[in-house]
Amino acid sequence: MVVLLSTSQPLVSVIIPTFDRAAWLGEAIASVLAQTYPHLELIVVDDGSHDATPEVVQAFGQALTYIRQAHAGVSAARNRGVAVSRGALVAFLDSDDLWLPRKVAAQVALLQQQPQAQACYTDEIWVRHGVRVNPRQIHQKHSGWLFEPSLPRCIISPSSIMLRRPLWDQLGGFDESLPACEDYDLWLRLTLCTPVLLLPERLIVKRGGHADQLSRCVPVLDQYRITALEKILTASLSPSQRQAVLTHLVRKCRIVALGAQKRQHETRWATYSAKAQHYQQQLADVRQAAATS
Repeated sequence: MVVLLSTSQPLVSVIIPTFDRAAWLGEAIASVLAQTYPHLELIVVDDGSHDATPEVVQAFGQALTYIRQAHAGVSAARNRGVAVSRGALVAFLDSDDLWLPRKVAAQVALLQQQPQAQACYTDEIWVRHGVRVNPRQIHQKHSGWLFEPSLPRCIISPSSIMLRRPLWDQLGGFDESLPACEDYDLWLRLTLCTPVLLLPERLIVKRGGHADQLSRCVPVLDQYRITALEKILTASLSPSQRQAVLTHLVRKCRIVALGAQKRQHETRWATYSAKAQHYQQQLADVRQAAATS
């Protein structure tokens, strides 16, 4: 694979994964093709759609690369897109989101101004059921070392991130074994190894509220977040980072256990109750070690 490098105008590879989103996809594609930054390639990865997705894509002709694969999940679709791309910079757009025209140009300029930076993301506009809404204070964006701020919830939207290809290669892509919270998992790994710059402009439109969004199913998502936290616990963490991860593990395990108890799911209740006790003991040990050091 040839990666095109340019100190002035690097090629940006844009990956749109999609599955049965024909009603939304055309606008997403159009928002990429309307970017003021000219040096980009657009790759749409169709993850086995059953709707009119092929016809939507074909309407754009040769303006993009279209890949169709058997249904394997959003992580596999994103990873496949990056694998065939050529750009020195990589960006993603969910097929139900939109970019404002300056999004790519502004991020490229920021990374050129700060060549030591490996990744940056933007602020966002939220639209739910067609109505613009204001994010709550807990969703406030930050810049710099974001590992601990990223533990409670996803700060970074996949549609807002831009990263240098060597960083992507280092991270190894999205975890294809996770059917959800794959972005949470990747951002934990990313923010552990490098600062992430915030471009404090609302340059993406996140459109939510439709029935096929996994983010609507919070109890299920917490189980996958627990998996991501358990994975990062095996990484090289500082004592304060380990304590923070364990704190969130205990909290999320208790939430899942309580939900299982209310729904009379005894096996799940037993599993996550035991996990909560296990990580509570580890947390106590870490705190004791910190107190005596």
